Amino acid sequence: MTQTLQNTNTVARFASGGAVLHVRFGGHSFDISLPGLDISPDSRDVQVKRAVAEFLNVPSYRLDDYVIDRHSNGNLTIRPEYSLPA
Repeated sequence: MTQTLQNTNTVARFASGGAVLHVRFGGHSFDISLPGLDISPDSRDVQVKRAVAEFLNVPSYRLDDYVIDRHSNGNLTIRPEYSLPA
């Protein structure tokens, strides 16, 4: 399923020329166009997480421990928060 999502959304990214959200979830990594999620680079973290949860068809609490990295080119990355050893 993830492979299909990746292929479909990679095409959407290049077709739209818009910003992309890179998702790392459940051991998989893929890109989704921000317009495809109905969000923008300026969307609040809660809006981004809600949109991704809906897209992945998972409860939004599954993304509670995820962080959103915002890149200067307008792209976003949502990934698990890494805890560094003490």
